[in-house]
Amino acid sequence: MFKPEWSSRIVIRYSLLQLPGTVLLIGLLFLARRWMDIPLWLMWLIPAAWVIKDIILFPFIWRAYDWDKKNDRNNMIGMQGIVSDRLDPSGYIMVRGELWRAETVEKDTMIEKGQDVQIYDINGLTLYVKPVKTSHPGVTHERNVQE
Repeated sequence: MFKPEWSSRIVIRYSLLQLPGTVLLIGLLFLARRWMDIPLWLMWLIPAAWVIKDIILFPFIWRAYDWDKKNDRNNMIGMQGIVSDRLDPSGYIMVRGELWRAETVEKDTMIEKGQDVQIYDINGLTLYVKPVKTSHPGVTHERNVQE
């Protein structure tokens, strides 16, 4: 199972970037309370729900707040993935439990679903891959891919 690589720096960065939205929500609630009769319990419940929403979303989006790693762009180059949607010449592969858009390095090459590939380059959110050579010629190494 893939273990998250959170650090206190990422948690603090995420919290600080969520703070202005939370403060704005509380300010709007206090302004609304001047014109409407909002119960005090609701004044506490809405910001609490807002913070809980941020806590629930954090495990899904924490990577977006980890932008200053050295050579982050190249940390996937050389890794292997498995084709989850045939690459002809583009499709999707699974790398470290994440689905990525991928294209074959050689445009006339087609790579079938379930085949292992190696990442050779990255451009934006697209990975450029080549099929992994098997140790036995003529034998393909296939794994079950969840659809």
